[in-house]
Amino acid sequence: MRRPRPPLHPLAAAAGRGARRPRRGRRPAPRLRRLGGGAVAQWTPYGMGRRIDDLADVSRATGVHVIAATGLHQAAHYDTDPLETVRPAALFVDELTSGRAGMIKVATAFHGLDARARRVMTAAAEASNATGAPIGVHLEQGTSALDVLDLLCGALGVPPDRVILGHLNRSPDPWVHLRAAESGAYLAFDGPSRTHHATDWHLFASLTALADAGHIDRLLLGGDTTTASARAELGVPHTLRALRPRVERQLGGEAATAIFRTNPARAFAAPWS
Repeated sequence: MRRPRPPLHPLAAAAGRGARRPRRGRRPAPRLRRLGGGAVAQWTPYGMGRRIDDLADVSRATGVHVIAATGLHQAAHYDTDPLETVRPAALFVDELTSGRAGMIKVATAFHGLDARARRVMTAAAEASNATGAPIGVHLEQGTSALDVLDLLCGALGVPPDRVILGHLNRSPDPWVHLRAAESGAYLAFDGPSRTHHATDWHLFASLTALADAGHIDRLLLGGDTTTASARAELGVPHTLRALRPRVERQLGGEAATAIFRTNPARAFAAPWS
């Protein structure tokens, strides 16, 4: 079993308009390392300027382990939809087994799954079932979590612990969060940002409710960032600098270890050698 080097912080760039160039990209990574971080998952998928070779350079230069993503985002994020030219399941498996990626990124529509989302998720399920790789899901504005679980886990046979539901803080619905946690999937909450400040303040109420219901082992935290200014202001280092101390104060040291180390190590583990 290959496991990331803990502690791991899972949402480096859940949407991501492309990875940074190496010289500039190293800036958040040393900060993360100084704060005790050892690994990060970069969710920018195929065709969106991932610069996988540059991510490898950043990892070697800083000592921060980087998990890159294959997969596809919504069509709106591409000039030409890659689905016009690629066979998605074959692409995902090739990138996972060749060492170019360690997870699969997919995306929902707003409050539902359109035909394209279902096609991409079907391919992601095929690739995940073939390789054991986790599937990270961009939930548009935090919606459609249960629809995703019905499709991936119910219809397509993906084990729930291979599914990471992202951006749940953007739709702080406690009933949906509880149902998702009960399924066995991982629930990923972003750190704060200017864009989503309106719902950021629900974060600790959501975490506390899920912890009280016995689901601390399903929780992940990270810093979704898509611009250089956002990364400079908050981003992944903020999860260690500001959020971890508050998790320790409000939920306890064992909860902090689970959220920042044990859970992500399990969520992003995969059985390939």
